[in-house]
Amino acid sequence: MADPDEEVQHPMSDLEGSAKHIVFFITTASAEEGERIARSLLEERLAACVNIVPAVRSFFWWEGKVQEEAEVLLIGKGRADLFPKVQALVRALHSYTVPEIISFPITSGLPDYLSWIDDSTLPPGFR
Repeated sequence: MADPDEEVQHPMSDLEGSAKHIVFFITTASAEEGERIARSLLEERLAACVNIVPAVRSFFWWEGKVQEEAEVLLIGKGRADLFPKVQALVRALHSYTVPEIISFPITSGLPDYLSWIDDSTLPPGFR
């Protein structure tokens, strides 16, 4: 029988992570806008990967009323230190007055995957 005071090793404890890496969400008005933003983030090496989730139905407050819109959700993976540049690029390309651009820290992950994020977001010549 296990000792209740003994520290239990989590099965994923050999994975690394920190607030150095992030997942970020961006919603767009159309698939075309989402693709344009996703490609720009990748071309500028501000994201290692961007998933596009079509047909998101959003309900939200806007200008004092509850609104409903069909949107597209982008899910990006990148480095936390690049997030201000992600925000600037998205604001420059986005059709919304106040676009959703939010991030969440990756607190753990497969070390090879996190290294891939780092490698993929380095400028050419720094790899």
